[in-house]
Amino acid sequence: MNKAILNPPVQEFIHENARADVAAVSLAKSPFPDVNSKELAQQIDGRKRCEVKLRLWHNTPGIYYPDKLALEQCSSEETAKYKARLVKGESLIDLTGGFGVDAGFMSTKVNHTIHCELNEELSAISNHNSHVLGFNIEHIHSNGIDYLKESSNPFDTVYIDPSRRVSSRKVFMLKDCEPDVVTEMNPLSDKSQRIIIKTAPLLDISLTIKELGSVSEVHVLSVRNDCKEVVYVIDKGSNETDPPITCALLNKEAVQEFTFRASEEKAFLLGHYSAPRAFLYEPDVALLKAGCFKLITREFKVDKLHQHTHLYTSDLLSKSFPGRTFTVISTREYGDFIKKNSLKKANIICRNFPQDAEKVRKKLRISDGGNDYLLFCTGPKNELLVIHCNRIA
Repeated sequence: MNKAILNPPVQEFIHENARADVAAVSLAKSPFPDVNSKELAQQIDGRKRCEVKLRLWHNTPGIYYPDKLALEQCSSEETAKYKARLVKGESLIDLTGGFGVDAGFMSTKVNHTIHCELNEELSAISNHNSHVLGFNIEHIHSNGIDYLKESSNPFDTVYIDPSRRVSSRKVFMLKDCEPDVVTEMNPLSDKSQRIIIKTAPLLDISLTIKELGSVSEVHVLSVRNDCKEVVYVIDKGSNETDPPITCALLNKEAVQEFTFRASEEKAFLLGHYSAPRAFLYEPDVALLKAGCFKLITREFKVDKLHQHTHLYTSDLLSKSFPGRTFTVISTREYGDFIKKNSLKKANIICRNFPQDAEKVRKKLRISDGGNDYLLFCTGPKNELLVIHCNRIA
């Protein structure tokens, strides 16, 4: 960590060049003798990356930005604030602290917070930023698991964000991540009342619950219809194997939640499937990731189009449906649509359809954009349908 970056003239340069080309800054000669051009470029790039994801950091003077990998791996403000609600007790330890976003918001819920980070520079950066932002956090440059094992004091809440061992391949099991939470579960449980585990959306929820053995709660977090992470909460003494799964839609206006259990979803029988009616609904990705396909028909008074078509419909508008809502203009079978289509521009969505959106677009020569939506899908009688819609929410 180069503290010269925090000097007022350097900070002024970073802010004045907020919209500058980062590559050009990196190649140009630095105007400062104690800060090189690559360091300047990293600060400008880091601040840009935080403009949407981490507004508090972006808007606060004197923040020191790490490399882009640390910023890509850290939580967003929306997800960090949500997870802070899950913290219990008076003490917290973040075993994989990173840039310190999660620890920052969680620290506002407890009296004592420890942030462990193995990377010395990142630990120093997080420590500096915590002071700037007013977070009461003790920063430790250490392996979090080792620190916890050696600590004589238990913590009310342990937070851990395991990362992929091999960054080039997709991860579907918790055992493929490090730290290996499954192997380390005993020391984690011995030193805490509650364990909060953040995972990537790629991990299979049911397999992860089986791996962990007992999970008290699952939270699937999406930000503006982009599934960001799945969080597992384990309370000491819990024997829960069918935990409540909360789908949390984190938008600027509010947080919308829908909670169910996998056993309920499995047992629920759909009476029928329906052709598109006045309104059409596409569930948020959080519900799709959580595997909630049937129960939402009961909760929001909508009908499903087909067993494998995750689109829903109704005669009356379901104002609180967790996802996108469309008003239906027309519904035609695919073959008929091809012969009579006059639309030259539309947003194309394919659900349970033999071709993806890009192939359909090229075949029908429809440009992207505009107010019209064309949803290509399989209907209740296994027929291929094209639903012409306008989005209303």
